[in-house]
Amino acid sequence: MTDSIHRVAVIGAGSWGTALAISLAGKGHDVRLWARRKEAADAMRTSRHNPGYLAEAVIHDSVLITDDLAEAVNGCTLWLITVPSQDVRGVAERLIPFATPEKVIITAAKGIENETLMTTSQVLLDVFQQLGPANVAVLYGPSHAEEVAMSTPTTVVASSTSLATARLIQQVFMTSTLRVYVNTDLIGVEIAGSVKNVLAIAAGISDGVGYGDNAKAAILTRGLSEIKRLGVAMGGVEGTFAGLAGIGDLVVTCMSTLSRNRNLGFAIGQGKSLDQALEAMTMVAEGVRTTASVMQLAAQLEVEMPITAAVHSILFEGVPPAEAVRCLMMRSAKQEEWIEQIPD
Repeated sequence: MTDSIHRVAVIGAGSWGTALAISLAGKGHDVRLWARRKEAADAMRTSRHNPGYLAEAVIHDSVLITDDLAEAVNGCTLWLITVPSQDVRGVAERLIPFATPEKVIITAAKGIENETLMTTSQVLLDVFQQLGPANVAVLYGPSHAEEVAMSTPTTVVASSTSLATARLIQQVFMTSTLRVYVNTDLIGVEIAGSVKNVLAIAAGISDGVGYGDNAKAAILTRGLSEIKRLGVAMGGVEGTFAGLAGIGDLVVTCMSTLSRNRNLGFAIGQGKSLDQALEAMTMVAEGVRTTASVMQLAAQLEVEMPITAAVHSILFEGVPPAEAVRCLMMRSAKQEEWIEQIPD
């Protein structure tokens, strides 16, 4: 694998964008980090820290930090978009004048747009009419920003319908502590990485109520089944859901106290309303708005997703967690579809 140096624009200076900017600069790439707010960019440029998101991590002096979008993308052939998924379209529309045919645009945002039910790669292709599928990719996987910024060993997956594009991203991002795999099942990777946030809210609610490890194991296992059903119905490859974007990301997001979606669920499980839980957070919990999108997709595709439906009922319909769990447990008896069919 070659170590070519690239000029990379990181669009979004939250925790994930900052962590990846640090990692890319550590490999020697020319990195531009765009912050939405001028005061945030000024503070980071002066202190070389991002106190609102990654207070302990040091941003390399070589990273150009700016609130000017044109300055951020000038001369960059690789764009990494790390803003929240519901903001991807708005930021992308501002980038249209700079989107020349050689650009490769990578999104690390995990979610499904509420209004269109598009994944973030689909949003990018919808906005950038002059670009094709080979210009777009995602970087997903079990990867807390806090750990990536501190060079803790991490594995992720670069996915594009173009294997050449996925391999380019692998070459650019892979380091001795960030191992990157490639996958061409783009829709499968995106559905896995997006829907796991809904299940993380479920896991957090379970923890907040105090249900214990048995319930958590059930959420992960049956939740993965829901992710797979939806992903396959949308054209994903079944094996993807056993990989990094599937079970890998699901486990880390449901189990870790660093998970914002799990922590939001925990607060709700302890009795807070959704508004109260959101008000206490400084970061975006993607799973909240993704829950609404996933329920619409499941209805359109006639995919059964009972845990997701239970999360929706708690978040948006005021159903108490204990009642939602009772309804889940009292559903009609089922056969586990992961195993071979039992003969009559």
